[in-house]
Amino acid sequence: MTPSLSSDWRPWRAPSQSEGRRPDRCDLELARRRGSGRDDVLPYPDDERSAGRVRLLIVGVNPSPWTAAVNAPFARPGNRFWPSLHLGGVIESAVDASRGLSRADERMLAERGIGMTNLVSRPTVRADELAAAELRRGGERTVGRVRTILPRAVAVVGITAFRTAFSAPRARVGEQDTSRISGWPDGTTLWALPHPSGLNAHETVDSLAEHWRTVWAAVNRGDGAV
Repeated sequence: MTPSLSSDWRPWRAPSQSEGRRPDRCDLELARRRGSGRDDVLPYPDDERSAGRVRLLIVGVNPSPWTAAVNAPFARPGNRFWPSLHLGGVIESAVDASRGLSRADERMLAERGIGMTNLVSRPTVRADELAAAELRRGGERTVGRVRTILPRAVAVVGITAFRTAFSAPRARVGEQDTSRISGWPDGTTLWALPHPSGLNAHETVDSLAEHWRTVWAAVNRGDGAV
């Protein structure tokens, strides 16, 4: 089970720079030019305090300008991430992140033991704008963070980026063999999932939800109820 949050726990992430509205074209361009992404979604601002409180760490490829503008993961309208996470039973209620995460959303994710980060923090319109070296550095950085946070499972969202980041050109969607990843901690499973962007025509909310059901069942194995 996820350790309960302390009684003085408070959401710590910065609010959306769009102040509760959907970003306009100027906001998106500013976010892209700024070159920095979004705050991670973790129970606490640092990996050390979050250790032992994250059951599932979800790793995206990199933020879109929309995500960077509202400081919320997978926020661009049309992305199937949040609906599939809900349908797959990972989260208990629907989340609309297009204007940013609410404080209630942040608390729900922390209580569920769900964390989120990215391989690369630099915002781009499309993931294929990233250089292979950026992704490989992101993979190495992720391994180090996983060794500190020690989640039960890590799910990298984007099979193409996963192959580059972890030097696994033949990897397929599903659970991965971690024995070849130097430094990967025992007891943490690794999954590669399809990208939920609307640009990925091979997947639907239903098919993505099925992947999340499999991952979440593995996370909860041994706990009884989910």
